[in-house]
Amino acid sequence: MLFRRNLLSFTAVALLFVTAALPQCKADAQGPSPSTATALEREGRLAEAAEQWRMLTASHPHDARLFASLGVVLAREEKYVEAAKAYRRALALNPRLTGIALNLGLAEFKQGRFLQAIAPLQSALKQSPSSIQIQTLLGMSYYGAARFPQAVPYLQIAVQASPQNQELRWVLAQSCLYAKHYKCALEQDSEIKKTNPDSAQAHMLAGEALDADRRTNEAIQEFRAAAKASPHEPNVHFGLGYLLWEKLNYQEAASEFRLELANDPAHAQALAYLADCESHLGNSSAAVPLLNNAIQIDPKIVLAHLDLGLIHASAGHRGEALREFKMAEKLSPNDVAVHWQLARLYKSMGKVQEAKAEFEKTRHITQAADTSLVNRLTPHDGQSQHSPQHSAEEK
Repeated sequence: MLFRRNLLSFTAVALLFVTAALPQCKADAQGPSPSTATALEREGRLAEAAEQWRMLTASHPHDARLFASLGVVLAREEKYVEAAKAYRRALALNPRLTGIALNLGLAEFKQGRFLQAIAPLQSALKQSPSSIQIQTLLGMSYYGAARFPQAVPYLQIAVQASPQNQELRWVLAQSCLYAKHYKCALEQDSEIKKTNPDSAQAHMLAGEALDADRRTNEAIQEFRAAAKASPHEPNVHFGLGYLLWEKLNYQEAASEFRLELANDPAHAQALAYLADCESHLGNSSAAVPLLNNAIQIDPKIVLAHLDLGLIHASAGHRGEALREFKMAEKLSPNDVAVHWQLARLYKSMGKVQEAKAEFEKTRHITQAADTSLVNRLTPHDGQSQHSPQHSAEEK
C-alpha cells in the first residue's frame, strides 16, 4: 500500500551527491583539453563541457578518467542514461577508479533502475565501508527492487545515523513489514507515532503488521483509528473491511467495502470482497454483478472467479462453474480451496476420475495460503484470496 507511494519520494530521502574524477592526462596544444572542459563546467556551461570531454574520450579512448569526468557532467545535466554509459566505460577501463562505482549506482538509482543500482553500490561500499550515504542508497535500492529482507539492515544503519528522518523510518518500517519482521515494523511504527500520533498511515501499517502476526483484533483497532483520523485515506476502509471479513463479520465488512468504493469506485478487490460478503449473507443476485465488475477491472482476482464458480454451481450451471474454477486454478494452482471446489463439481458431474485427481491434489498441498492483509495490499495482490469459510471447508 505505502510501498508504491514511497517510491515517488526516494530522491527526497536519499543523500544524493556526485564525485568528480578530474583527469590528469596531457592534451594536445591545439583542440580540447581537460583544463578547458573543467573551466566550462565550473562556469555552468555543461553542454559545452560535455562536448569537450567527448572529444577527449574520442582522442584518448583508453583513459578511464576522461570517461569518468564525462559521466559527471552528463549526470549534472540529468542525462543519467548517457552518464551511466560513460561510468560503465570508465570502470571497464579501470575498476578501481575511486568514486565512479558510486556515481554509476547513483545514475541507475536516479533512473529508477533500483535493481541495476545495487551491484555498483556494493562495489562502492567496499571502497568506503563506513559511508552512511552509500548504505542509505543501498537500502533504498533494495527497497525499490522489492528485496525487502536485504533492505532492512542498510536502512537500520541509515535510521540510526539520522533518527529524525521520518521518511527513512517509513521506508524501514515498510521493509520490515514486507520482510515479515513484524516486531521491527511495530517498533518503527511506534517511533513514527511519537511524532504524529494521529497518522492514518502509521495506524494502517501497525494494523497490517499486527494482522500478519495473527493479532487481528488489535489490527482492527488500528484500522478503526486510521479510518477515524482520515476516512478518505486510500485502502483504509478496504483494510478494515478485510480484517472484519477475516473474522467472518460479513455485515460490518460489507459496510466498510462500500465506503472504500465510495472513495474509489474502481477498487477491484473491494468489489470482490463486497460480493463475497453478499454471497455469505445470502444475496447471490447482488454478488454476481459485483464479481463481474471486479473481474472486468482486474481479471486476476482469484476470489472473484471462485465465488462466481460457486454461484454458478449452486444454480446448476456446471459448465460456467467449471470455467470459473479452472480460471481460479490457473491463477492460483496451489490454492487448496480451488481444487476442493473443482473436486466437488466433478463429483456432481459424475466425473469420478477427475474428482479423485482434484481431491488427491488437496492432499499434497501442505503450505497454507497467506491470507494476511499485508498480502492483499502489496504488489502481489490477487493471489490465493479464498474466504475463511472456504478454508474451513477444506479441513
